[in-house]
Amino acid sequence: MSYEVEQVDSVPQPAKARVGDAQEADAGGERRRDYLDGFLTQKPAGDAPHEPGGALYEAVIDALKDIFDPEIPVNIYDLGLIYGVDISADGHAVVMMTLTTPHCPVAESMPGEVELRVSAVPGIATADVNLIWDPPWDPQKMSDDAKLELGML
Repeated sequence: MSYEVEQVDSVPQPAKARVGDAQEADAGGERRRDYLDGFLTQKPAGDAPHEPGGALYEAVIDALKDIFDPEIPVNIYDLGLIYGVDISADGHAVVMMTLTTPHCPVAESMPGEVELRVSAVPGIATADVNLIWDPPWDPQKMSDDAKLELGML
């Protein structure tokens, strides 16, 4: 096997790309920035204040995270007791929640506290709490943070 060796003094520079060489140009010869079409005018998801990700919705979730179960040192949101939060455009909040058991010692006071805290969030006009039992609560509904706090992870 033999190799051929060639001695060179210099290598010619490759041609530089020019904007005018681009094939994507409109009728006026201007380069289109199609990769940005619609992107810069698009609003982020959850931008509506009353939808998940919106400021009002997140303020309600933060208020729920300030309420703790008296028997378990975890807030009711991370504990998985909140099944849903709906906020209408006019500021009416509906919270669907459950308790760890129907015989929970705070069964009478907890829904009232949730209603009071949610209605105190700026931007919420009225709040209703629907206490539901189906599906029943179980420890699998807890967030990972709550499980870690309780030594279940």
